[in-house]
Amino acid sequence: MTDPNAHRTLEDYPSRTSADIRYSDLDRQGHVNNAVFATFSEVGRVAFMYDPERPLAIEGRSFVIARLLIDFRAELFWPGTVDIGTGVLKVGRSSFTLAQGLFSKGHLAAAAEATIVMVDKETRRSTPLPPRTLDLLRSLMLTDNCRT
Repeated sequence: MTDPNAHRTLEDYPSRTSADIRYSDLDRQGHVNNAVFATFSEVGRVAFMYDPERPLAIEGRSFVIARLLIDFRAELFWPGTVDIGTGVLKVGRSSFTLAQGLFSKGHLAAAAEATIVMVDKETRRSTPLPPRTLDLLRSLMLTDNCRT
């Protein structure tokens, strides 16, 4: 990841959601544990991929995560919320790459990049993205080519 999300704001992402920071998310240093950032990223990915207004998966297909990168930029504290922005970086034959920004009080706390693969539920093997899914993903691409 190069210069992760340095210029993006939450509003730059086509999909946005939030999550509460729980007291149990804290580590011994009193800030949110690094593993919880992956959970916040998951909250954003799930909201993006399973939005009932624009479902991406078709019958008999689902998604698995193949890769997750997180660049930690700032601490998160309790109490509070995390705002999660998600957009598409790249679309392939059977996979796509998402960029995410995790924000607290308008400031970037972490940038994440996730590669998601569409799989056949029966064979558990990758399968091509259907045309409708490809069109939806392309419509949700970030407006610039800056990689997170």
